[in-house]
Amino acid sequence: MKLNLWNLYLRNGMVYVPTVAQVEAGPRLDIDPVEVVSITDTETLQRAIKEAMSKGNPVVPALTRANFPKPVVLKYAKAKSWSAFEKETLNWTIVEKSGNYQIKPGRRRPERGWEEDPAKIESLPPGTTLDEVARRVVALVQSSAEEGTGTAAT
Repeated sequence: MKLNLWNLYLRNGMVYVPTVAQVEAGPRLDIDPVEVVSITDTETLQRAIKEAMSKGNPVVPALTRANFPKPVVLKYAKAKSWSAFEKETLNWTIVEKSGNYQIKPGRRRPERGWEEDPAKIESLPPGTTLDEVARRVVALVQSSAEEGTGTAAT
């Protein structure tokens, strides 16, 4: 069964919604275009999420270590490195498998990076539409910002 996934990042009141590609015989990779939307712009954020999801996960050629790009969201966030970006960022992953969606908030790992937070994974009912997925994701992201967790450093 094919698995699709999409990433969202919340940093300093802005949400970054990249296109997520499937690298041939490799991992998923955030690529352009990346939508950058204020956390307070609910309609535009929902639209950006739906557009990213509508694209699916385009397949890109296999990459070598030499041609593996820097994370695309860094230039939009004006972050110097991935480690600096992730220290100030919350993330979510939307996963779709056979028409069923899960929203998986990330949590900081003690040493570096993110991991799924199993206690906060939300499975949406079968038959959930893209509009409903986008609305739920935006509600979760906005509630994280309202709780003062708009950056991972808080």
